[in-house]
Amino acid sequence: MKFSAYVTRAALVFLAMVAQPVLAQNDQSAAQVQAQFQALPWVEAPQKPQVTDRASIKLPNMVQYLDADGTNKFLQLTGNLPENDSYTIASKNSNWFAVYSFSDIGYVRDDEKIDAKALLQQMKDSDAAQNEARREQGLEPLTTVGWAVSPHYDKVTHNLEYGVILSSPSGQNINYHMRILGRRGVMDAALVTSQDTLQSDLAAFREANKGFSFNNDERYAAYKDGDKVSEYGLAALVTGGAAAAVAKTGLFKGLLILLLKFWKLIALGTVGLLVSLKRFFGFGGDDGGDQDGDNDRYAS
Repeated sequence: MKFSAYVTRAALVFLAMVAQPVLAQNDQSAAQVQAQFQALPWVEAPQKPQVTDRASIKLPNMVQYLDADGTNKFLQLTGNLPENDSYTIASKNSNWFAVYSFSDIGYVRDDEKIDAKALLQQMKDSDAAQNEARREQGLEPLTTVGWAVSPHYDKVTHNLEYGVILSSPSGQNINYHMRILGRRGVMDAALVTSQDTLQSDLAAFREANKGFSFNNDERYAAYKDGDKVSEYGLAALVTGGAAAAVAKTGLFKGLLILLLKFWKLIALGTVGLLVSLKRFFGFGGDDGGDQDGDNDRYAS
């Protein structure tokens, strides 16, 4: 089972904490890192590249794309673990980026009512157990604070969205996900941005994601009798480990894998990292449009 390796509460890496130290440890200058970012195989509008072999995305202006190989290199450059078959779209002005990955867990029925208050309590109740596991790995504890974006499901687009505010000794961070339901599983889009620009960047990401589409036979509406049906409902796509705590043994194992895939890259989208990326790309100034054409070349 494979889900996004980037975001949520059982995060294995605080990228915001390690991004700059990684550079120092590798004794790389900002110019060297900038050159490596610029050398990545960015694809621009009006192309419509693949997002796994199940979907594609029509790129709008001011958004760029990396294929699986490019995404692996991008993740390594940002101090992250490489992840097979993940894909990146990124704002050209370095405000945000999002990483897509697919989990073939089967067709997720969308008839489950989402109780945001109950889901939040489940997540808070699971903090202690998850932090015990984090301590064993030498990681900081995480505390669920509340919703930045309350979980909500759109029956027209089949998108489940939510954002969680998490607190650690290093500060607060927001993990935002869009789960896009398909015929044979779920495409996860993990948005990476800063708390200060969440609302504007979320609007820009949602607009960019309008170009995403599953292949015709992979769409949610293409489901046929006999297709694999997922053991998980909408709530489990949000709570992960909290749901696993009350699941049957077999389901617990599968959901635990899902959890670990879901919640790795937590504080990636902090201001410090985004500022660093801007510097590495050679950008500066405000978050507005192009400056001397530089923003036409590279993404965050």
